[in-house]
Amino acid sequence: MSLFGNLYQQDLPPRAKTVYMYLKDRSNADGECWPAVKTIAKDTSLSVSTVKRAIADLIRCGSLTKESRYRENGSHTSNRYFIK
Repeated sequence: MSLFGNLYQQDLPPRAKTVYMYLKDRSNADGECWPAVKTIAKDTSLSVSTVKRAIADLIRCGSLTKESRYRENGSHTSNRYFIK
């Protein structure tokens, strides 16, 4: 079976497929990763806004879940993503 087989069958914009492949490549054996949106944007040559829209697309279709992470002082740090 293809690594991205189910992704090819979904009606997603190219931005979402690009971000999914990036996150899949960066994920551990449990399917989790935590790159910053700016890092994803830089590495994929997409804008920060486009990456955010792509993540929203992936969450909406059920291919990705996102968990907000916070420092001890309450400030936001990078999100943790779970690839499905």
